[in-house]
Amino acid sequence: MMIPRLVVAAYRALPGKESVLLAEVRDHVPLLRSEGLATDRPTVVMRAKDGAIVQVFEWASPAAMEEAKKNPRVRAMWERFNACSEVSPLNTLFESGDLFAEFEPVDLHLAPIVQPDPDHRAE
Repeated sequence: MMIPRLVVAAYRALPGKESVLLAEVRDHVPLLRSEGLATDRPTVVMRAKDGAIVQVFEWASPAAMEEAKKNPRVRAMWERFNACSEVSPLNTLFESGDLFAEFEPVDLHLAPIVQPDPDHRAE
């Protein structure tokens, strides 16, 4: 039996790219789910004091995490993430030093619809 894996990721938007980052975060887990790589567990997205976007989601299994590295749709999505943000270790968040870290909730339903450059879309 494969045990799902919860992960926490922190993304810092590149200058002028926050709306693009929010659109990518909004579409991130649905794409993973469509490829059978993530579970249906609700995703949590929040904002740190410095503006970093923190996302909690569940991979279907450790094997799914490895499969994602070979999946063309996921790799294309990761390229889009890299074009608009930097992934940061959790210990770089100010809140990581707090006993009970508090974050601002992010409602991804309010994230703008941003279409990636057609040259960078996965087929």
